[in-house]
Amino acid sequence: MRKALYLMGVLEDTDIEWIAQKGEQQRAHSDTVLIREGHSIGSLYILLDGQVTVSGAGRMLASLSPGEIFGEISFVDSRLPMATVTAAKDSRLLAVSRDALQDKLGKDPWFASRFYKAIALFLADRLRTTSSHLDYGDPSQDSSDSEIDELDSGFMDCVSLAGLRFDKLQKKMRGLPAVAIAGAGD
Repeated sequence: MRKALYLMGVLEDTDIEWIAQKGEQQRAHSDTVLIREGHSIGSLYILLDGQVTVSGAGRMLASLSPGEIFGEISFVDSRLPMATVTAAKDSRLLAVSRDALQDKLGKDPWFASRFYKAIALFLADRLRTTSSHLDYGDPSQDSSDSEIDELDSGFMDCVSLAGLRFDKLQKKMRGLPAVAIAGAGD
């Protein structure tokens, strides 16, 4: 849920409303490939319910829980994904199309500022965590998900607000129909 905390904590309520309005709710059955390594993707995803796994280079890299965001790296750098994301169990997602998001970012500089700040924060956190696992730098500076108490105090102010915003998004999306999706690149 770490990435969602960054995004939901930095964005404003009106931004979350826009995401809910423009996003398409999707259902993925277990073992459905959502993002395939080396294939283009057209959306940024927020996992509402369920679980997905991220794999690459022949091994599992991560398991994502509700609130996690994926597809953000390919959105930012416009390159093909370096990993495959698969539904580990039946899941519900909110897919925000690349085109809609790019249009919003181009027309609303305040939204763009908040959005890119959130992405920069969680990518910086991921880099610190990865670096510490590679024995690069001071391991006491590790900010892995299990050590939420070590988060920057300024960020901690946003955590409860982020949780409330994600809960509100989940509840809003529960009342709407979801589109069943086939696997990516199938």
